[in-house]
Amino acid sequence: MLIKKAKSYGFCFGVKRAVEIAENSKNAVTLGPLIHNPLEIERLAKNYNVKYINSIDEIGKNIKRVIVRTHGITKDRLEKLKNKKVEVIDATCPFVKKPQEIVEKMSKEGYDIVIFGDKAHPEIQGVMSYSVHNRVFVVLTPEELENIKLKEKIATVAQTTRKVKDYLKITEYLIKNHKEVRVFNTICNATFENQEAVRELSKEADIMIIVGGKNSSNTKQLYNIAKEHCESYLVESENEIKPEWFKNKTLCGVSAGASTPEWLVERIISKIKDVT
Repeated sequence: MLIKKAKSYGFCFGVKRAVEIAENSKNAVTLGPLIHNPLEIERLAKNYNVKYINSIDEIGKNIKRVIVRTHGITKDRLEKLKNKKVEVIDATCPFVKKPQEIVEKMSKEGYDIVIFGDKAHPEIQGVMSYSVHNRVFVVLTPEELENIKLKEKIATVAQTTRKVKDYLKITEYLIKNHKEVRVFNTICNATFENQEAVRELSKEADIMIIVGGKNSSNTKQLYNIAKEHCESYLVESENEIKPEWFKNKTLCGVSAGASTPEWLVERIISKIKDVT
C-alpha cells in the first residue's frame, strides 16, 4: 500500500511560533493548554518543564512566568494576569489578534458584530471580549441570524480555522438583508491551504488518516472534509491505528492539524507501515 502525505499539513506559523516561545521559556506555565495537541503538551512538560494551569487563581509564589496560549484569552483575563507579579509572555497567534483588533475598532464605531465561529472555543471567547458593547452575535449558520434583530451597520469576522465556503454563506445572508456590511476575512491562509490539500488527496486516496488533537477545531475540519470523499479516521496517536482499516486499500493519504508536530506524523506513518 502506498502512503502519501498531503501537500500542506501540520504546524502553522502561529503554532510553530508558540512552541518555540515555550521551548525558550523553561520552567514557565501556560494559561490553558498552549495548543490543541495533548502529546505535544506532554513533550513540552517533560523536556522543558512547561506545564499548564487552567485558572489565574492557580498562580502562586512559585510561578514566575506565564505564557498566554495561541488562541489568546479574554481582555479582562489578560488585564488580570498582567496585574499579577509574574512575567507575561504572549504567544497569541498574530492571526488571532487581528479579529480582536477589528472587533474592538468596529464596535467603537457603532457596528453590530457578527462572528462566524464556535462560541465555546477559546479563540472566539477572546475575540468577543474586545467589543465595547454587548451587540456581539456568534453564529455557525445563516439560519441562526434569522431571529436576530441587527442594526443596519454590521461588521463580521470569522474564526481563523473555519471553512471559507461556510463563511461566505454568512456574509451572503448579511449583504442580502442589510444596508452596510463590513466583511473581514480573518480565516488563516494556512488553514485554507491545509483544507484544500486534504480535499485534493482524499479524492485520490482509498483511506485518509488525519492526525491531531480531537479537541482541535481545524483538525476536525480536515477530518470532515476527508470523509466526504473516502473512508477517513481521526487519530491522536499511533495506538489508535487498526490494521483492519487498511484491508484491500492501495493508497493511504495522511494529513495533520495545525497543532500537530512532524514527529507525531512520522510516528503514525511508521505504525501504518508496520500494520500493513
